[in-house]
Amino acid sequence: MKITHCQPYKKANFIKFTFLVFFYLIMFLPSLVIGQPPRGPYVISPRVHPDKTVTFSYLAPQAKEVRLSGQFQRDPVAMTMGDQDIWSVTVGPINPDIYPYSFIVDGVNVMDPANVAFFPNEYFKASLVDVPGDEPLIHALQDVPHGTVTYTNYISEVMEDKVMPLVVYTPPGYEESPEKEYPVLYLISGTTDTEETWFKVGKANLILDNLIAQGKAEPMIIAMPYGNNGIPISGPASPDVVPMYQAFSDQLVKDIIPYTEKSFRVLSDREHRAVAGFSRGGGQTLWSGLSNPDKFAHICSFSAYLTREAFEKNFRSFYSNPEETNAKMKLFWLSVGNEDFLYQQAIDFMDLLKEKNIDTKTLVTGGGHTWMNCKLFLSEAAPLLFK
Repeated sequence: MKITHCQPYKKANFIKFTFLVFFYLIMFLPSLVIGQPPRGPYVISPRVHPDKTVTFSYLAPQAKEVRLSGQFQRDPVAMTMGDQDIWSVTVGPINPDIYPYSFIVDGVNVMDPANVAFFPNEYFKASLVDVPGDEPLIHALQDVPHGTVTYTNYISEVMEDKVMPLVVYTPPGYEESPEKEYPVLYLISGTTDTEETWFKVGKANLILDNLIAQGKAEPMIIAMPYGNNGIPISGPASPDVVPMYQAFSDQLVKDIIPYTEKSFRVLSDREHRAVAGFSRGGGQTLWSGLSNPDKFAHICSFSAYLTREAFEKNFRSFYSNPEETNAKMKLFWLSVGNEDFLYQQAIDFMDLLKEKNIDTKTLVTGGGHTWMNCKLFLSEAAPLLFK
């Protein structure tokens, strides 16, 4: 570590320096203050009220139309300009959860500049509103021991030595028990999401903190990689996405798992290794898990599927001897919302596995292809891992 030292001023030089600083402040400070543009009004947004209604506000003096778009409502709603050129609207009551939202300003989607909570994504830029429950929800920050979230990165040989990001959750007590090793869940987010999305939107860390404190889940490490490997995707599970799925499977097995096992204290046998994911990440999960039954005893797919063609063509060894497969698999979890645009395909895949006599645990909920459902899926599947 390089340490620099500052030499003290001589007394005379110090007095001279102090005088010059004071002189310049007196001479130029008024002009600097006058030259600053006037500040706009202070905007507070969103404001969550006790009755679960929420007020959203946006400063836009020149706008002709501002609407609120959010996953707590079916269609955008008009906002009204009030005092000081602030547009606002109150909606709800809203069911307690965390929701993405944005403003549509003269046809352009923008984030809420008054809100520091945002949705990490490659394309759309939404803000987040947290509507708390009367009792703490499973993803809420509660008075329980908390784990640690670490931002790190690894060098991917599969991606030609590209540096790739990885977010890792270590459970409460990890730092205090230096000899203890933990099972690992590799948790993958969806198309256009980033390695931060399961943390910042899915609240995977808080869900596990709460489940562990309640005695419902095993203390585990969660490794959250960035799922975009640069290979174009033409559909969630058509044969055309096989190269993308296979490339990520290779990356997981050859890069992410070795890095995680080298950098953190993990149990490295298949019974203590799980893979799970949402949407594209769910497809990557299925492909990675089915391709590597020697690596994973737990597979959890959230709002995803494989086509019959892709499954039967590539995974005959997995379904040809269902008794052997069922004996080896500790958990094969499939879940989807009944308003999800992938609902029917996910149901067809569930039926396909039943046809092949593969044991699964399934959950069909209300709602759509949303991170509200993701939190629910994780909170229901995590207690079944590593049992």
